[in-house]
Amino acid sequence: MRHLLELQQKLVPDLIPLLRDRYMLLRSIYHLQPIGRRALAQTMNTTERILRAEVDLLKDTGLLHVNAAGMTLSEDGQQVLDEMESLVGELFGLTDLAEQLQRRLGIPEVIVVQGDADESPWVKEELGRVGARVLKQVVQEGDIVAVTGGSSIASIASHLTPSATFKTVQFVPARGGLGERVELQANTLASTMAARTGATYRLLHVPDRLHPEALQTLLKEPQVQDVLSLLGQSRIVLHGIGDAITMAKRRNYSDEELSELVNSGAVSEAFGYYFNEAGETVQRMPTIGLQLEEVHKAEAVLSIAGGKSKAKAILSFAKQSCQNVLITDEGAAKSLLSTRL
Repeated sequence: MRHLLELQQKLVPDLIPLLRDRYMLLRSIYHLQPIGRRALAQTMNTTERILRAEVDLLKDTGLLHVNAAGMTLSEDGQQVLDEMESLVGELFGLTDLAEQLQRRLGIPEVIVVQGDADESPWVKEELGRVGARVLKQVVQEGDIVAVTGGSSIASIASHLTPSATFKTVQFVPARGGLGERVELQANTLASTMAARTGATYRLLHVPDRLHPEALQTLLKEPQVQDVLSLLGQSRIVLHGIGDAITMAKRRNYSDEELSELVNSGAVSEAFGYYFNEAGETVQRMPTIGLQLEEVHKAEAVLSIAGGKSKAKAILSFAKQSCQNVLITDEGAAKSLLSTRL
């Protein structure tokens, strides 16, 4: 396959960029449908005039439906996307990017999707689609799956579907409620994943950030102890990787606390731990939830993070050497590979 693509690149150099652009157009419509031409042009950072010709061509070939509600993929359009799935990695250089990241980060499996989540909202949906696929592949009967919050994990939840295996699975929030939208909190996502798959779930009714005295009091609660016991038995951990300062702001850190975090060199956050570029823990929050030593014991740790702004955070957390799979995008991958060790 790679040899054939190299020949095509030499003989028809414009073919692969054209295929890439049209694949990205179809993929964007798939994730955002129904969507109008103006909104799609804004999403793809192009003009309506340029987009019109491409949309007309795809409509004429039967890959799109266009009506008053907007554009949607036809059955043929969906089939084209499905059939291209196995070619995309080689066709657009994503396989090479993934292999380079595997070597650099020492992670057994890296999957890179097209685009940059910082620039295009559909890319986060693509990360979620791939994340859902990977979860379905690794999940086993009777599994306990620890789930963090955040928009990347929410994108996975929206792409999950029922299966016989999931009926015996339990989703458990890996942490308490962060100061963010309720639909992005770990409790909500654990229940959403359970509802979409036919699994069961537990909830953790505690704040994410706690005063040490409150922490000790809540740790004595039977319901909290029960959930923590389940988290300690998690075979699968599904989590995002946060930028340290962004996460601290979401936790309503004071200006003084933010300055302290910046001065410590924190670049990434996961599970209430803040790490510097060397992967060293520079701050640990008093929080109830999955602890880093328990993450290391899990058999399958699936990390998901995209956008070039996450490159340093991804590199920092990778040094914990606890991930089995990293799902990221081109923006993060290219930025990360250009970053010095």
